[in-house]
Amino acid sequence: MSLAVLAALAVLAFCGTTCPGMAAAAGDTVSALQPLRGNETAVSAQGKFELGLFSPRGSGRFYLGIWYKNIPVQTVIWVANRVTPLSGVDSAELRVSPGDGNLELVGLSQSSTAPGVVWSSNKLSSSSVPSSSPGSNVAVMRDNGNLVLVDGGNSSNVLWQSFDHPTDTLVPEAWLGENKLTGEYQTLTSSRNAEDPAPGTFTCTVDPSGSSEFFLLWNGSRAYWRSGVWTGRVFANMPEAVNNVLFNQTYVETPAYRRITSVLYNNATITRMVLDFTGQIKQYIWVPYSQSWQFFWAAPTVQCDVYALCGAFGICSQRSQPPCQCPPGFAPAMAREWGLNDWSGGCHRKASLHCTGNGSTDGFMELPYMNLTDDSLAVSAQSKAECESACLKNCSCQAYTFSGSGGCAVWYGGFRNLQQLYVDGGGSSSSSLHVRLSDSELRRVRGTNRKSGHLWLVLGIVLACLAALGASGLAAWVLLSRRKRQAKMRNQKDSSLVVYSYADLRAATKNFSERLGGGGFGSVYRGALNGGYAADVAVKKLEGLRQGDKQFRTEVNTLGLIQHVNLVRLVGFCSSRQDKLLVYEYMPNGSLDTYLFKSSLCPSWHDRCGIMLGVARGLAYLHEGCRECIIHCDIKPENILLDKDLCPKIADFGMAKLVGRDFSRVLTTMRGTVGYLAPEWISGLPISAKADVYSFGMVVFELISGRRNTERYDGTGRNSEDDAAAKAAGRPPSTPFFPVWAASRLSEGDAAAAVADPRLRGDVSEEEVERACRVACWCIQDHEEHRPTMAQVVQALEGVVDVHVPPVPRALQHLATNYSELFSEMNLELARTRSNV
Repeated sequence: MSLAVLAALAVLAFCGTTCPGMAAAAGDTVSALQPLRGNETAVSAQGKFELGLFSPRGSGRFYLGIWYKNIPVQTVIWVANRVTPLSGVDSAELRVSPGDGNLELVGLSQSSTAPGVVWSSNKLSSSSVPSSSPGSNVAVMRDNGNLVLVDGGNSSNVLWQSFDHPTDTLVPEAWLGENKLTGEYQTLTSSRNAEDPAPGTFTCTVDPSGSSEFFLLWNGSRAYWRSGVWTGRVFANMPEAVNNVLFNQTYVETPAYRRITSVLYNNATITRMVLDFTGQIKQYIWVPYSQSWQFFWAAPTVQCDVYALCGAFGICSQRSQPPCQCPPGFAPAMAREWGLNDWSGGCHRKASLHCTGNGSTDGFMELPYMNLTDDSLAVSAQSKAECESACLKNCSCQAYTFSGSGGCAVWYGGFRNLQQLYVDGGGSSSSSLHVRLSDSELRRVRGTNRKSGHLWLVLGIVLACLAALGASGLAAWVLLSRRKRQAKMRNQKDSSLVVYSYADLRAATKNFSERLGGGGFGSVYRGALNGGYAADVAVKKLEGLRQGDKQFRTEVNTLGLIQHVNLVRLVGFCSSRQDKLLVYEYMPNGSLDTYLFKSSLCPSWHDRCGIMLGVARGLAYLHEGCRECIIHCDIKPENILLDKDLCPKIADFGMAKLVGRDFSRVLTTMRGTVGYLAPEWISGLPISAKADVYSFGMVVFELISGRRNTERYDGTGRNSEDDAAAKAAGRPPSTPFFPVWAASRLSEGDAAAAVADPRLRGDVSEEEVERACRVACWCIQDHEEHRPTMAQVVQALEGVVDVHVPPVPRALQHLATNYSELFSEMNLELARTRSNV
């Protein structure tokens, strides 16, 4: 089995599509003698994928496609005739041409009056051996989702395959890359929208210059996101979470091809990656329990980072839904498409500009706080008036901006990729854009504002008169209240949360200049407060992602009610309509992730034991010491912070779930970090506090080994790439999942100290290492009823109770069985690659 490819990329699920009058399947093959007619379908041998005609909901167009057979929401992974849909199915036929042996779709297209060939495999692969008898060729629907055309006389001779011609979706064993022999590229192209699979604006391709990167492109030329080069383990700009225990993405290059590939560890997992019509790569995992696709990962993370998402003259705002808007005086160019979240058509003017040789009567509307596009031209002008005049003199000028330093920039023929920022939200590229409007449209826009202004002026005068009657008393009351509030804030340092203004936190962080790190919901900055809470603090600035408000409320509601030495302290917060910030106590030693994996320091075994015990005590308090059971839902090294004494404190409660004492579990969407998720959560089942126990066990294994669980490990402190050499040297074979090997060593009675971080050079307590390994292995048992509570974990780590040798979890045994074969093949593939470079 060769290492083919899921690749990090794209799918569009045509949710809600229907296939009218689905007929009985005709096996898994199509030939000249056995074509597919009308609503007939071909189903892969094990019933995983189905080939046939489908129609996106409400479109009236029909396409030849492949979709998952047993998923109730029809999810199409490949489309043949994206450009030439059929108008109906009555005359449609998929067959092998008896003349040239190509696979072809015949039917009545929407632009024709008589049936004809609307799609064909057209050119047989130049890398394949020519068919011995073209008329006997056979198309086979395979269980990996690949439609292959093979030589009827030699089934091993693949003449053409759909994996060489992906549309917008990649599934496991598909690929993205370059065929070096033919010069052809396997490129993903987004669909136009949910009702139209025709090629859209965005594409994904490997770097044409030959590097291991892959790009997201707008209009086939403008790169707006890149994966970063292959480091030998991950793509530099992709999060570690993308490589996890469910699948692994990699890059392989041979003399014949270079590809982004993916290995699926568990064949029962159903996952797909899509280049969405909104320009983002999105990955989904199918959850059987909820019978739905769960979103897992996207790039770019911020939707407005997609280049020209809103088309010409459109404005992208991350704080609005939908994110695309038209400026004053403009309207969507294609209103129906905007309703389908296809904003690529952009906006058009409601009234034409007036420009003649005698001058122009046009004016300008100011759009403040804009992240300006980079397609402007510099014009010599010493003042704003000169800049405006220079734009009016050119009939092609659509907008201008003028900076205080004397810089004038104009836009000819339109602008795109404009982003709306907010007060204090922009960087050096934030400025006011002056958009050109016709005089009539400008008067209409300003007239509307003026009428509203007159109404508010009258109301303001009335209110001002009423307010004047009690001005003296009100001023005195405000002054007294302010003094009381400040006194209360000084006294509540150790008791409750402080409400800060945005200006206070901007000053405390020196305008957010020292960034400590960031995550899915925003960035964290260091600051110092001089009142209320006089100390160094860490300020998390939520940056307007879709779930930012929910995460903010969860974190405030959770941390505002609890205090524990092993839980990070929430000092206060800032909440306004535009800004959401959280203020925490500052942790000088950063996260456990940085301290353990990325620092040149090596924590002693004593320090690691203290961290294990501290985190266990913090979780035990959350589960059993609060009024309601709190499930953290995202325990991992990145969410464990260390103070100056290396005391661990659990942080980031944005996903936490409160479970009443009358309930034992809660159903939640899968948003945690794969690699730390309990099996029941991945399966979509309701979770309990035992999900945190599982995550804690995975963290303990990482504390023991000093490396990520998914790193390949040979027991010597090196990442092994040669199992034969390891075996010859008497070392254990490599595994990509440390708990597999550690649990096996425990069950076999081997010395537990051998699994400890080699950087410790044996300076460990063998008894403590064995106890920690046993605790970790009990925590990651498949069934939650077999896992201990966190209170029991604390007792075990303290040595109060004995810990028996745990069984190796079956899931780990299954992984261990498959990994050796899977990764020995990967080693051979990589060895061949190195020898050919």
